[in-house]
Amino acid sequence: MTAKLMHAVQYEGYYGGAASLKHVEVPVPTPSKGEVLLKLEATSLNPIDWKTQKGMLRPLLPRKFPFIPATDVAGEVVEVGPGVNNFKPGDKVVAMLSHLTGGGLSEYGVVKENLTVPRPPEVSAAEGAGLPVAGLTAHMALTQSARLKLDGSGPQKNILVTAASGGVGHYAVQLAKLGNAHVTATCGARNIDFVKNLGADEVLDYKTPEGAALKSPSGKKYDAVIHCAAAFLGLFSSESEHEWESD
Repeated sequence: MTAKLMHAVQYEGYYGGAASLKHVEVPVPTPSKGEVLLKLEATSLNPIDWKTQKGMLRPLLPRKFPFIPATDVAGEVVEVGPGVNNFKPGDKVVAMLSHLTGGGLSEYGVVKENLTVPRPPEVSAAEGAGLPVAGLTAHMALTQSARLKLDGSGPQKNILVTAASGGVGHYAVQLAKLGNAHVTATCGARNIDFVKNLGADEVLDYKTPEGAALKSPSGKKYDAVIHCAAAFLGLFSSESEHEWESD
């Protein structure tokens, strides 16, 4: 029997940028034990996607070519593999595909059940697809490195978030405020109001001397610094250890 085909975008080696991406037809993947097959509705790209293509992360994320990039997706479950208990065909979800195998720039993708969560009706596919890498990076940085309790039950902490208007940063500010932290944030001048509206207590323009010094205007000493330009590396150091709670 001829395998069902799907449209996808892939590249066949490191370097080349966007010009090296090719539109192809490849077989629709089949979910294995503990996996679900999604019909993808939205996919987002992260800096790690172009950095990987340029070969910058070879020791951490080696590639087998050809490779279909992107991992952050939202879609609908169309098939479940053996042992999957929390999802059924028709469920709308947000998921993170494996960073070793990718697959986000395609019509269908296979993802582990423990890296999949239900998508509430009020969250669009595009909004959901922007969450996994950036949101998990911010969450891990705050809960594991800064040891902040996001339910606000712990002692108040003073936290600095750099690049606070970016993907990781704008999640970090909001999560830190959920944890009752005092947040000092840096960003460009045009995004100061945006970051204030996220809940930051103090916002510095990183191009000013005050912003470059990273000092709290109120003189607070930081309990933790979330440096968003580099924080994402911790997310991929042991991918197999990370799970999402689906309840």
